[in-house]
Amino acid sequence: MKVSRLRGMLSVAALAALTGLSMAVPASAETVLRVAMTAADIPDWTGAPDQGYEGYRFAGYTMYDALALWDLSSSDKAADIVPGLATSWEIDPADPLTWTFHLREGVTYHDGCPWNADSALWNFDRVKTSGSPQFNARHAGMQGWAVASLTSWEKVDDLTIKLHTNVPSSMLPYSMAMLYMISNCEVEKLGNDYTKFAEHPAGTGPYMFDKLVPHERLELVKNPNYWNKDRIPKHDRLVLLPMPEASTRAAALLSGQVDFVEAPSPDTIPALKQAGMNIITVPYPHNWDYLLKVDKGPFSDVRVRKAANMAINRQDLVDMLQGVATPAYNTLIESQPWYGTPPVYAYDTEGAKKLLEEAGCMPCKVKIGISTSGSGQMQPLPMNELVKEQMDEAGFDVELVPMDWNALISVFFAGGAASEFDGINFSMAPIDASQGVVNKWMSNMSTPNCCNWGSYKNPEVDKLGLEAMAEFDTAKRDALLTEMNNLVMADAPELFIVHDLNPRALSPKLSGFVQAQSWFQDLTPIVVNP
Repeated sequence: MKVSRLRGMLSVAALAALTGLSMAVPASAETVLRVAMTAADIPDWTGAPDQGYEGYRFAGYTMYDALALWDLSSSDKAADIVPGLATSWEIDPADPLTWTFHLREGVTYHDGCPWNADSALWNFDRVKTSGSPQFNARHAGMQGWAVASLTSWEKVDDLTIKLHTNVPSSMLPYSMAMLYMISNCEVEKLGNDYTKFAEHPAGTGPYMFDKLVPHERLELVKNPNYWNKDRIPKHDRLVLLPMPEASTRAAALLSGQVDFVEAPSPDTIPALKQAGMNIITVPYPHNWDYLLKVDKGPFSDVRVRKAANMAINRQDLVDMLQGVATPAYNTLIESQPWYGTPPVYAYDTEGAKKLLEEAGCMPCKVKIGISTSGSGQMQPLPMNELVKEQMDEAGFDVELVPMDWNALISVFFAGGAASEFDGINFSMAPIDASQGVVNKWMSNMSTPNCCNWGSYKNPEVDKLGLEAMAEFDTAKRDALLTEMNNLVMADAPELFIVHDLNPRALSPKLSGFVQAQSWFQDLTPIVVNP
């Protein structure tokens, strides 16, 4: 099996192409951190990022806060949530449908607007109440899933709110970490015109919006008055540059035009190391899989799903990626408490062919949507070519349909039921039990409610999910979630391929960065040395 498929070796042509990129930064004494993203365009910066979790990472958690935030201070353990714009929260002991959140005092938005209960409720209406003047359909489409279980919200006093859910929701605080709060004062001042708000966005985060060059760069500056003094940025300006081509990102780093590169192509890593760049890899809750439509079509037969999993030589993928990935047999990674004991699908081309023959699907034609780049998508074109070759060898006839990342995100949010595709290569973020297990596999979480793209349905899984949502004892809830995940993995509802090791390449002039075991990263500690 050939594994030398990675394109993008650094070349004179790649470096020459960079001369046409406008990356100049203001000439001043300020310290500037320049980041090359994998995104093909600037992620939305108005408080509801697109471009997947890379958008959240760079245009979300930089400018905005949520009631809970992710603790990104350690690379030694999976990130968990900590207090953010709320200092604490608790479930009502007499009513498992009611949560109380205590809000942080003394916080203001970048425009001076006060953060308080009125602002919090206004933000819930922004993504949940279609009749409210501030309702934003695009924001609701991107972040409405975080508030899907909420039925109402109320103000207790200026610094206390109550949230009411339709069912017991023991993992609600994790969802609240995904809903950014934006300035109600600024939006109201602009007559609820979000196009104008994009020119003057205001959050409470450690960075403030400064300027935008459409399709080229987003520039943020540090918020010297950020409420968490430990997270006031150690540099003055953050410049975010979309660069979907891995070779372009590496060449930009080598030529000194950027300082921080997302997802360097594995075949460029030796050259980057030789040039003195720091290569950082850390496991994190990531999966590079195929989401499968399991309610109809070829993958509705579990034998076909298992055959697909047996067709993959995962070590070939790891070798092709030069070790910056690990084989995957589960949506979760082993360090997560709900991983359980999933089946291990050994590479077995003949066994896969036998299952396809039993299922009456030989050759088994399947149509897979893939992206050309994107958040968490690793090196999607050469990787998908290898997966197709392996599957075709085992009796499949795979048609790959490439598109840009945002287009594939739209396919995901539209759901599999109405899709032309039998599967999509869509990296997801099982960063907590809500996103990694409950929202992904419960049947009521199919589109439009959340993330069960393939319409997977198992009554026993649904039963365990409801029990886990109603269990507020962590150890007991983890046991239920583990049992739930074991049942799902036995059904092979995805084609499990690899987990990413999240490589990044940093200029040697940078110090202070700690790569968290998370899709999100904290850039504020980075020092840009002369």
